[in-house]
Amino acid sequence: MGVINYIKRMFTPVGLGPSEPPLSEPPQRSKILAKVEIYTTPICPYCIRAKALLSQKGIPFEDINVMVNPTKRQEMEQRSGGRTVPQIFIDGKAIGGCDEMFSLDYNDQLDTMLGI
Repeated sequence: MGVINYIKRMFTPVGLGPSEPPLSEPPQRSKILAKVEIYTTPICPYCIRAKALLSQKGIPFEDINVMVNPTKRQEMEQRSGGRTVPQIFIDGKAIGGCDEMFSLDYNDQLDTMLGI
């Protein structure tokens, strides 16, 4: 998939694409969804993008605000080795931040990791 098609796919509202069927009930998932934890701050644009991608995919996630809880920031740094937000974990495995998650999605690896 080319970069242009990927960008179009990411920014086309659901149900408005030319070849998409009308909106109906969400598809039934045959797999168990992964547990997703994301350490964020409310003012971080990368955090907002990462959460939007997960929401667009219908993936529930635990949003851990490190701005108001310094112990959670320390926990994030110990778990991931990273100091910047977001730090994203899928089934307990650190995958990095927003750019890394979008890279996994672009390379068609994210859905498998998420169990969709």
